[in-house]
Amino acid sequence: MSSIVKITGAASLALHAMSYLAVHADQGMTSTREVAEAFKCSEDHLKKVVQRLVRAGVIKTVRGPRGGIALARPPAKITLLEIFEAMEGPLNDNNCILGNPVCQYKECILGGLTESLNKQARAYLSKTKLSQLAKRIAGTDG
Repeated sequence: MSSIVKITGAASLALHAMSYLAVHADQGMTSTREVAEAFKCSEDHLKKVVQRLVRAGVIKTVRGPRGGIALARPPAKITLLEIFEAMEGPLNDNNCILGNPVCQYKECILGGLTESLNKQARAYLSKTKLSQLAKRIAGTDG
């Protein structure tokens, strides 16, 4: 079955990994191996995701035997938009579902649907904090 709204595997892994770190924040540093095992993914793939998250300033790393990864800021200070954009680049307000800057046809067949979806996605991702996602994942959202 197909879907209009999709995100990449890397963005999905970033959101899941960040949620994992938020849920386990009281444990200090977490190894990439532990996170990779939790999500049954390649540690190498996770490390590439972590590099982007470090560049975005949402994860910090420490090398050495007691090293690992941890959130760079409190989860209540990190939005899902920051995580998404760390992986995908700026969320494009382009309304073409094909990603074209200008519609090759006289009028977009989908009308305002893509514009509406983009605005809703941006609003949700920018207002939702990592702490909210972590609570939902942990089953403690009240």
